[in-house]
Amino acid sequence: MGKDLQNDGQPSGAVPFSSLDRLAPAAATVIGSMPGTSVRDAVSLIAGELGGSDGVPHLPELPARGPGSYMVGRTGGLLAGIAPDLALETTPDGWRFADAPGRDMRRAASWLGEDLDAWEEMLEGFDGVVAASLAGPWTLAASIELHFGERALKDAGACRDLTAALAQAATDYVAQLRRRLPRAQHWIWLDEPVLNAVLLGSIPTQSGRGRIAAIEPHIVETAITDVLEAISSAGARTAVHCCATRPPLGLLRRTPADALSIDLLTYSARDDDEIGELIESGRRLVAGLVPGTDRELSGDIDTVEPLRQLGRRLGFDEGRMASATVISPTCGFAGASPGYVRSALVRLTSSSRILRDEEGEVGHGS
Repeated sequence: MGKDLQNDGQPSGAVPFSSLDRLAPAAATVIGSMPGTSVRDAVSLIAGELGGSDGVPHLPELPARGPGSYMVGRTGGLLAGIAPDLALETTPDGWRFADAPGRDMRRAASWLGEDLDAWEEMLEGFDGVVAASLAGPWTLAASIELHFGERALKDAGACRDLTAALAQAATDYVAQLRRRLPRAQHWIWLDEPVLNAVLLGSIPTQSGRGRIAAIEPHIVETAITDVLEAISSAGARTAVHCCATRPPLGLLRRTPADALSIDLLTYSARDDDEIGELIESGRRLVAGLVPGTDRELSGDIDTVEPLRQLGRRLGFDEGRMASATVISPTCGFAGASPGYVRSALVRLTSSSRILRDEEGEVGHGS
């Protein structure tokens, strides 16, 4: 699964971006996490800046509220809803499987419900594209301890159980999101920040004296594919986000993800062939162009220059790159100041307009 190709070389299950008619060229989005503890403030800001036809509002995560409000905890709350034996509890070092759902999972479910209420209220009637994130199977396996203290990543059976449960939880999550915003097109992003470490065998054991053995690439690919296919079958588009330096683009491109999200500010031109093949197969690049933490922001022209340079190296004109691209921060904004986040969103939307204008000029000229 995940390696069967159609005649055009595109993984089965992926949909050419030309048929994703609600996603504007060079649409702007965010990755997910935001600063602060008020979900209504975060949703208001995101919807205000990205709620037009050229933006993709992303359901915010607010890590400052506590562990159950961000990535692993939020995903754990969804897992507990379909497999109580996979419920999580916090430890001094992070997360561990619990015997049954407890306070941490109730809190995660409560925060998600609060987030979705604000989301539904602010975006009522929205018929564009919206996004939400889940922790991917390998980030979960590397972040959660088994009952005896070692990470789930070390246990092949635990990894399979996590993947199967995540596929079901993701299916249920899509249904919940579609009930909340029935007119929108939904995208689910799998967040896999530790993917390189999983593949390289650099995740430390619980004792810290050793490393967990590298997971074979085909096993990694199959698990991600299983979850992506479940999401697609539930009626949502898919993306995989990996903000690591030189993410495994070849492996991710072979999955049926409709888009890949990467940090273009640390991107290596050695990976141009993978990005070129991704675009040629009819899928989207989510290009991280704005830092996720407080930094002096470049002007619009300088902000989009890394994307233009990539397009020139690939032999694609500005219109082709704009039509194949979503632009975003390099990672989440959890560590940024509220003022910086607002400025960064303004920069993303103005840069999006520049790229979209270029796409229109090329299209008109042709």
